[in-house]
Amino acid sequence: MSAQSRAVDHELVAAAAEVARSRCRGDNHTVAAAARARDGRIVTGVNAYHFTGGPCAELVVIGAAAALGAGELDTIVAVGDRERGVVPPCGRCRQVLLDYFPAIEVIVGGGGSPRAVPVAELLPETYVWADHQLDAG
Repeated sequence: MSAQSRAVDHELVAAAAEVARSRCRGDNHTVAAAARARDGRIVTGVNAYHFTGGPCAELVVIGAAAALGAGELDTIVAVGDRERGVVPPCGRCRQVLLDYFPAIEVIVGGGGSPRAVPVAELLPETYVWADHQLDAG
């Protein structure tokens, strides 16, 4: 376990697990995610699988949080259907989470030992999207 790991938000994991249990049926929706906004609200969403590359549950949550005016997200977790438990974000989601919320904690580590880690820890030596916007002047 990393020295930077934080306490796990079990309420958040339970919220994602409940959405996965109740809403993830069939092949189109297989992962649920939940995020805690800075104001304490929990925002949930499910993936929208499509052969063209539909959005992951984490990305759906980012959009839902924006639509709700939830602002900054502090912590996020994804949970798989069929009681797969906590699943780590894919590479694209890791990069998007870092770009949108550089201080967000991500709950990872299934198998009964989840832990919260800074998203930057999931992308060592990462590309920073904002870097391409810097003035060369």
